[in-house]
Amino acid sequence: MTDLIITRYLHFIAVFAIVGAIIAEQFLISKKMSRNEIKLIAKLDTIYGIGAILVLIAGLILWFYVGKPAQFYSRNWLFHTKLTLFIVLGLASIYPTIFFTKNRKGSDLDTEIEVPSIIIVLLRIELLIVIIMPMLATYMSLGIGTF
Repeated sequence: MTDLIITRYLHFIAVFAIVGAIIAEQFLISKKMSRNEIKLIAKLDTIYGIGAILVLIAGLILWFYVGKPAQFYSRNWLFHTKLTLFIVLGLASIYPTIFFTKNRKGSDLDTEIEVPSIIIVLLRIELLIVIIMPMLATYMSLGIGTF
């Protein structure tokens, strides 16, 4: 029982880290940014990445080792939708992460850095996915979506 509580709590806190990082990035992103702003977003992106890894680990533990039987999740189309969205979320974050990592280095006196519009679009897609996933989790926990 303690394993279940700790794993769920870790999963929950990691989700908060992801949501917080994505929302903060939404407020900070703009078409032109200073090197310091890029560095801040790169730090937020690191928090986002750590949160995603923790969500994945805790999710796999919940799926296969503690709590409800694995079949509860495996036979639910909402769970598969959630997994797919998690993969899309990870894929959507690759290009922004590379951009922020490459551009955080250099002199703080550099002129403003032009942020490609696709990065802003990808961050908005990430936010949309993060908003949808808890709704799917809520339905799934109620047993909705079982084959």
